[in-house]
Amino acid sequence: MSNDDHYGGGDVGGTGQTRTRLPDSPSDPYGTPRRTPRASRGLVTVVGVVVLLVAAIAFANQSSDSPGGDTASDKPPTTTSTAPTGTAPVTTKTAGIPKGFAHDEQGAQSAAANFAVALGSDGMLKKDVRHALVDGIYTAEAAQRKGTQDTAYSPAFLATLGLDPNGNAPQGNTFVTRAVPVGTRVESYTPTTAKVAVWYTGLVGMSGAKSTTPVRTTWKTWIFELTWAGEDWKVVSDTQQDGPAPVPGDVAASSSDDISKAVQEFGGFTYAR
Repeated sequence: MSNDDHYGGGDVGGTGQTRTRLPDSPSDPYGTPRRTPRASRGLVTVVGVVVLLVAAIAFANQSSDSPGGDTASDKPPTTTSTAPTGTAPVTTKTAGIPKGFAHDEQGAQSAAANFAVALGSDGMLKKDVRHALVDGIYTAEAAQRKGTQDTAYSPAFLATLGLDPNGNAPQGNTFVTRAVPVGTRVESYTPTTAKVAVWYTGLVGMSGAKSTTPVRTTWKTWIFELTWAGEDWKVVSDTQQDGPAPVPGDVAASSSDDISKAVQEFGGFTYAR
């Protein structure tokens, strides 16, 4: 409503008298009154969105911190197919081999992963240690293969690796052989038998200043046929195949001294699914 509308205009009460209108403000009495500038609608919208976002974040934080908040938010996330489960790893070992695996699919996977580590270690290069590993991992019938393995690990074969007939590296050198499981897959399972594939990366080679076979990585899949015997999982037979192998990374190779030091300082794990 304008000032004219508010006060009226012309004669007052028909008396012929007129009312003199005084200005409400120091502004020009003959000009158009000034209007209060309005904020841009776009700016108002942006500010409103920001306020809503801040309020939502504050409410979420208050709900998660409040003891009386939604109890569902306090629950731990569920496991996935690639995450470790709640089954505890074994706590006992015989001849360096983990024992006492669970009598279920998880236990079979744990057994297969740990068997791959043991059979891929440098202990297999030494006859006495190799025999202990085979006796502890395979069934009694399958362990009779020790003679065949002794033939495979002949002095001639060890020499191709740069080792002496007893499986020892030359002085000042370190022979590296490790199997590092990346994942496991159950091919089949029953309460008495299981077939488990272990995908792993391996480290193989001689670390030394004059080595002609530097340590390199390999990618393989180790497939174990297992049976439940003697209150634990045992290997009936096993095979290996190459891959799957990822594209090599762009990390520069370390020196032989660094590799030798790492092998001595970094121990292995007991794997549990």
